[in-house]
Amino acid sequence: MLYPFLFGLLFLVLPALKYSNYSAALHQLYYDPNIENKNLAQKWLMQAQVSPQAWQFCWALLSPDKVPEIQYFGASALHTKISRYWSDIPTDQYESLKTQLFSQIACFSSGSKMVLTRLCVALASLALNTMPEAWPGAVAEMVRVFQEEGGGVDGRARCLALLELLTVLPEEFQTSRLPQYRKGQVRGALGREWGSVCPLLQQLLRRTDSPGAVKARVLRCLSSWVLLDVPLSESEGLVHDCFGALPDPELFDTAVEAIVNAISQPDSQRYVNTLLKLVPQVLALQEQLREAVQNGDMETCHGICRIAVTLGENHSRTLLEQVDHWQSFLALVNMIMFCTGIPGHYPVNETTSSLTLTFWYTLQDEIMSFESDKQAVYLQVYRPVYFQLVDVLLHKAQFPSDQEYASWSSDEKEQFRIYRVDISDTLMYVYEMLGAELLSNLYDKLGRLLTNAEQPTSWQHTEALLYGFQSIAETIDVNYSDVIPGLIGLIPRININNIQLADTVMFTIGALAEWLADHPVMLSSVLPLVLQALGNPDLSVSSVSTLKKICRECKYDLPPYATNIVAVSQEVLIKQIHKTSQCMWLMQALGFLLSALPVEDILRNLHSLITPYIQQLEKLADETPNPSNKLAIIHILGLLSNLFTTLDISKQDDESAEGSAPPVKTAPPQPGPNPVVVVLQQVFALIQTVLSKWLNDSQVVEAVCAIFEKSVKTLLHDFAPMVSQLSEMLGQMYSTIPQASALDLTRQMVHIFASETDHFPPIKALFELVTSVTLSIFQQGPRDHPDIVDSFMQLQAQALKRKPDLFLSESLDVKAVFHCGVLSLKFPEAPTVKSTCLFFTELLPHCSDVPPLARVVQEDGKLLVQAVLEGIGGGASRSLMDQFAEVLFSLNKNCFSLLAVWLKEALQPPGFPSSRITVDQKDNFSQQILRERVNKRRVKDIVKEFTLLCRGLHGTEYAAEY
Repeated sequence: MLYPFLFGLLFLVLPALKYSNYSAALHQLYYDPNIENKNLAQKWLMQAQVSPQAWQFCWALLSPDKVPEIQYFGASALHTKISRYWSDIPTDQYESLKTQLFSQIACFSSGSKMVLTRLCVALASLALNTMPEAWPGAVAEMVRVFQEEGGGVDGRARCLALLELLTVLPEEFQTSRLPQYRKGQVRGALGREWGSVCPLLQQLLRRTDSPGAVKARVLRCLSSWVLLDVPLSESEGLVHDCFGALPDPELFDTAVEAIVNAISQPDSQRYVNTLLKLVPQVLALQEQLREAVQNGDMETCHGICRIAVTLGENHSRTLLEQVDHWQSFLALVNMIMFCTGIPGHYPVNETTSSLTLTFWYTLQDEIMSFESDKQAVYLQVYRPVYFQLVDVLLHKAQFPSDQEYASWSSDEKEQFRIYRVDISDTLMYVYEMLGAELLSNLYDKLGRLLTNAEQPTSWQHTEALLYGFQSIAETIDVNYSDVIPGLIGLIPRININNIQLADTVMFTIGALAEWLADHPVMLSSVLPLVLQALGNPDLSVSSVSTLKKICRECKYDLPPYATNIVAVSQEVLIKQIHKTSQCMWLMQALGFLLSALPVEDILRNLHSLITPYIQQLEKLADETPNPSNKLAIIHILGLLSNLFTTLDISKQDDESAEGSAPPVKTAPPQPGPNPVVVVLQQVFALIQTVLSKWLNDSQVVEAVCAIFEKSVKTLLHDFAPMVSQLSEMLGQMYSTIPQASALDLTRQMVHIFASETDHFPPIKALFELVTSVTLSIFQQGPRDHPDIVDSFMQLQAQALKRKPDLFLSESLDVKAVFHCGVLSLKFPEAPTVKSTCLFFTELLPHCSDVPPLARVVQEDGKLLVQAVLEGIGGGASRSLMDQFAEVLFSLNKNCFSLLAVWLKEALQPPGFPSSRITVDQKDNFSQQILRERVNKRRVKDIVKEFTLLCRGLHGTEYAAEY
């Protein structure tokens, strides 16, 4: 056994090792039960694999007396050396290396398959590195070498080895690390080699005496080559042969893969005649498809469907434009329709129908993209097809029988749920083509279903039709549809005897909430259903979300129902029927509802609604802190937060709320203090009591801050009466135990009230206090508090944006804040660095109007430049380069002459910001930055280019992805 301590020694003496040590290490990797030993062995072997000695030991490890695992490692080492360290190989060694690899492949053609494959991949890598200059006609030579007799290897084994080599060659090209210019050259060379490959594959596939294993390998090889964009016209004969292989169960899967790969290549749409020849070949598979359906052969159904969908999806426009062949394309569309409606329930009885959904999107897009005259002709043919599609999709969306559904696993149920969502999205998309007629069609079917007393209906059929309505109404404006009143009238007639049906009824009502706001007279038809469903825990999500939507959209029409809604909601909350998240939604719903009531009614309802929770909170505040009462406290605070999030008695100016601007609010239409403020003032002392016991717990502090933060966001200036006492409480909280949530709330307060003369003194005092406390954290070491640093930088940025006068105070140590920012730029957490960059981009423009800021930038700006350059040079994530670029841009715009000096001084030391950068590259970077004082996008590009140079990534595949 190779003991762990020995690995350190092995690392030291690696150049002197013999291959027996590698054998021992491999034995430990594969067979030692100790995971630590395995990891050590793997680490050592990976280093050995890239060492110069790998060229010697890899051949020895391929010796016939070694076990396959050791031989595999030798072959892998060869591939690693050739693919990653090609430049190490002298040019005069290319030929002998190639000869050795050919020899080894011949030896292993009758040996271990996994070793053979790795050797083929190694030779493929060699070919890619040498073609076309050093090894012209590489593929032709491979074919010739393996077709020659000799070496004691039988013909079948040689043939399979050649096919393996030809298969991995294009695959190795796809994953190779060749530079971009070389990739283009090699792709062209490989394309020219297709002439050597195609006849061989055709010959082997068409010979009646070719073994199944050979034909399967031929099909795999074709799949691999067509991914190199081999022209479809040149592979047409082979693709035709693939269709001939489909009846053979042993070849079916590989034949499907080859056909799909061939016809899905982007370039294949150029070959219209070839595509037209493929359509009848695909249609000829319908008999095999029907037999597979009858026999329950899901794999065959799946494969044939893939072929039909690939042809239709990739070439819809090309085939639509061939008007002389419209009937054959329509037949293909109908074949895909059969696949969409394949019998059985997804995913238990079939998994094919889901493959077809994107085809219907594609076909619709192509039809709707034609000019109006052409479009009208196509719509005449395809609108009936899409109406049929709706029927098929709604049938597929139906639930199975209760008994069958109960037997499904949770994973199957989840897959079915996702499948129904995909159907829903498709129906919504189809509405764009079929329009209001689709809703009328659904309504007529539902009406016949619910009013036909003679013919009993299944709940599944009713549910599916409602699901169709819901899918469309959720995203499409149905306010002008003339069938919605009839639908609302039909809903109470539904015999709701099943949870799935009840869920869909709820979601359908929720989807129609905006329509109900325009037709409030219909609320009385559906609201009782929603309130009744609230009491059923199985309908928790659907009933609560629907009530929330109705309360949000229809709040001004709900006062007559308010008493009943509040009473039912209170009852279900007290009974704890719903989970926490639904309780929060319910409180938001009640907030919307109460917003439309007179103030005295709001206060009365608030009193009855929250008194039980206040009493419970008082009791919990007296108890000794423990995990159980902590959860209860957080729950109650969460309920209050969510209630105050939506309880807003001011009127919204809807037009001004568009876009990113915050909604503009007019003066409250009702006199007196805001009800939320009244309640907060009443419970303020209680919240302080809770805080006094739970100040060490960040989650409780966060929950307390959330109440005020959400109230401030909702009430805006109506929150004014509480500014002074909340500022005092926040200061006490943060002074005792600093937490990020307190800083975030302070930021909200600064945002809204810092500019108001009446509230400036308490806001100023709070801002100075939390700044002072945070500066002391920086003195003690801030690395353990990245969240506080992040929130602190956001607060400082907000203060600079809203009230830069805060930085004129003598009580504020502006220099220390600046230094904290410089330090924060070096944090490893990306969000913290982003917030810090934002702080500096807000600070720098104020050098002209805030003298303390101007002084500190003049004195210490070089430190900022050094920190930014350090991040660009490799000290920070590449994802942050845009933010660093913005800081440099702001420096250039506001401190141009100083920046020129700072850049020169900062870049002077050798090796800074990276040892990979030359003096000329530094000078060029400085000049480029200093030139750009207007184009921020250009500065970002300059910084990205420079950081790639600093990291040694310029011109690599990583740079291409950047």
